[in-house]
Amino acid sequence: MTTEQRSINQVEALAETLRILAEEPETGTFTVYGDPPSPRLRWFIDGLRGELQRRGHEFHPQPIADIRLVLSVFPHDKPHRYRRKAQATFVVGITELPERPPDILTACYPYLLYALANLVLILIPGESGPEAHFVTLERGHYGIPYHEGEDERFFAAIYDRLHPLASSHLVINNVFRTDLEPELWNGDEITQQISRAGKRLEAMNLLPAPFPVHELLSEEDLRHVKRLYGLGGLSYGNLSARKDRHRFWMSASGVNKAQLEVIGRDILMVSGFDPSIPAIILSVPPNVEPRRVSVDAIEHWMIYQQHPEIGAIVHVHAWMDGIRSTEINYPCGTLELALAVSNLLAQEPDPTRAVIGLKNHGVTITGRSMDEILDRIDGKLIPQVPMT
Repeated sequence: MTTEQRSINQVEALAETLRILAEEPETGTFTVYGDPPSPRLRWFIDGLRGELQRRGHEFHPQPIADIRLVLSVFPHDKPHRYRRKAQATFVVGITELPERPPDILTACYPYLLYALANLVLILIPGESGPEAHFVTLERGHYGIPYHEGEDERFFAAIYDRLHPLASSHLVINNVFRTDLEPELWNGDEITQQISRAGKRLEAMNLLPAPFPVHELLSEEDLRHVKRLYGLGGLSYGNLSARKDRHRFWMSASGVNKAQLEVIGRDILMVSGFDPSIPAIILSVPPNVEPRRVSVDAIEHWMIYQQHPEIGAIVHVHAWMDGIRSTEINYPCGTLELALAVSNLLAQEPDPTRAVIGLKNHGVTITGRSMDEILDRIDGKLIPQVPMT
């Protein structure tokens, strides 16, 4: 493919992506999976179901193959798993804890894996009544308190938080093409910068250890989780750097970012995006068993397409005071998150030297080069992401 053909294809892909986001209907189908094991959970499910229907969502008593939203309810001590039949299905695990744990995120995060859910909603006792706590794969966490007699306001607030997440568009498929130029099979000066940057991030303590998923799941369930989230593994942070107008190098999913060495396995060339699948297109050497690229590849692709002056991007689970932030904590790997971050960059005085907050998640940092980003942020990031 010539440079001109690639340019035309990616301009068309960007236009089609924006059209999809503009024309997608705001409502969809949903079902309830499992029987609420307590009166409070029954009240909660009935209230949430009523709010969804009031907003125009279509309830199905039994799951259909392409159901959009599944409310999977289960006892806290016996979580069950809804195994989706379509990638677009969004599963919310819902349960109730009998007591308030000392650390809500630590206590609730494993339910994402136990229930094979995209999000968990957990009722926890509060001072004025039950609190509905959201926990996301990106370790986002926030609670919505209930006040006696305010059922309508309570479920409306839950819906307003849930709907944008459940209706977002995942882009986690990869298409591998063995068309990488032979002179790039061993990388270049850009991949060397990325490799050095991974080591520097580790030295800055900005690559926290991944959640111990292997201790919670069997090998079979672990394989299912990786397919579900489009992951090569669970780890935090990613790096990318532009190669040319429409291509960029990016770290793989699930790899140790401090040991980025092999092209096609640890660092991959993102050469495009196909919205008809949808999938990230990767150019790899013919002699390597490729890994999946980071789930944030669609965000980086969107940024590079809309901001051609940006040369590199770093994403870490940290924070910086006084920065613009997305208003909704869209899941990683969604078109909505990609567009939200790219649009915020457009509002920056200098998009090539910006830090954008991802609500309840971390930061995306842009620069002219990878080395420039690392020099600029050294000592300025806060390891703890504020949760709101």
